[in-house]
Amino acid sequence: MKLTAKARYAVTALADIAAFGDDGPVALSDIAARQVISATFLEQLFAKLRKAGLVESRRGANGGYVLTAAPTQIRVSDIVRAVDEPIRTTACQPGEHIGCAGTTARCLTHDLWDELGRHIDVFLSSVTLADITGKKVLGRAMVGEPVEALEVAK
Repeated sequence: MKLTAKARYAVTALADIAAFGDDGPVALSDIAARQVISATFLEQLFAKLRKAGLVESRRGANGGYVLTAAPTQIRVSDIVRAVDEPIRTTACQPGEHIGCAGTTARCLTHDLWDELGRHIDVFLSSVTLADITGKKVLGRAMVGEPVEALEVAK
């Protein structure tokens, strides 16, 4: 399982605006230079981000992009969904009657991977751009007590 480049770059680009956009619109060329992302690729992503209502463009000599909400209000999950990149942890297609193995049955580990997907979604929904720029992401995934090692029967 891997987060797509579209999703990673979209989150990175909006975090860049959150970090550097206090003085006004941020140009895509500046984001591209700071984050080492193709400006052409950013243009494609920002069309989707604009359509989703996460950013607005400003024209003119000092033009660029601004966030439409405070960084505390924009969740990573919103950004990932805006670029049409769902994070899939199972092989079966949502809403289809075909199971993981190409039959109507689910594979033996389907529930494990499905639950992992839910945890990823909950985690990404809990992290905002402000958390990223404020370096408050580490430790968020720690839930409950550590699991003790189990003895395995031989």
